[in-house]
Amino acid sequence: MIELKNLSRSFGKVKAVNNLNLVVSPGELFAFLGPNGAGKTTTVKMITGLILPTEGEIYIKGIDILKEPEKAKSVIAYIPDEPFLYPELTGREFIFFVSRLYELEKKTIEERMERLLEEFGVEEWIDSPSSEYSHGMRQKVIFLQALIHNPDVMVIDEPMVGLDPVSARTVKKLLRERVTGGASVFMSTHSLSLAEEISDRVGVIDKGVLLETGKVSELKKSMGATYSSLEEVYFKLTEEEKSVV
Repeated sequence: MIELKNLSRSFGKVKAVNNLNLVVSPGELFAFLGPNGAGKTTTVKMITGLILPTEGEIYIKGIDILKEPEKAKSVIAYIPDEPFLYPELTGREFIFFVSRLYELEKKTIEERMERLLEEFGVEEWIDSPSSEYSHGMRQKVIFLQALIHNPDVMVIDEPMVGLDPVSARTVKKLLRERVTGGASVFMSTHSLSLAEEISDRVGVIDKGVLLETGKVSELKKSMGATYSSLEEVYFKLTEEEKSVV
């Protein structure tokens, strides 16, 4: 679903992502972990076509996003770390607007929207102007517009920021349903507990370099010692990277 080949991105003399090679398979939830400035958001923005790589290739369902950006983006849903809505639109209007960009029929939009609105419990305020929304309310609308066209690939940057516990549980349930149905989720997050709870595989990046990938159980074994949590593995990997510099 996602294939990154020798992917690099530089900002001046700083190499934010350095020769990244990664494959995310159908039916997989991949968690992308790393400290601030590690290259996570830069990678997310390259996958979604928001910024161009300095070097390398990006394929979404076999489509070269650099050569056929519109075709590749048609199968992607993107949830950024800072949700943006048009303030003059209501949440419902914004979701409908995005749905039409994906060429969904009005009847399909209405049917899917009602189900999702109920699952997220937003019926009370979804028809209010989005300029009145809190951060958490905006985040819910962004999730709704991402899910409504049943994307094959979901790319998410910090999914749970601003969500209440009930909504966070709903999001985790819906993400697992998506991958069970064959879609792929690429999730960048600082939450190690979230990654350990719902991901099929994780990758740890630091200073633009992908240090390790694998199932949490595999990473624990590969460290050559007994680690009881992903948190311990993560700190071991990133501390070792610091000691090399």
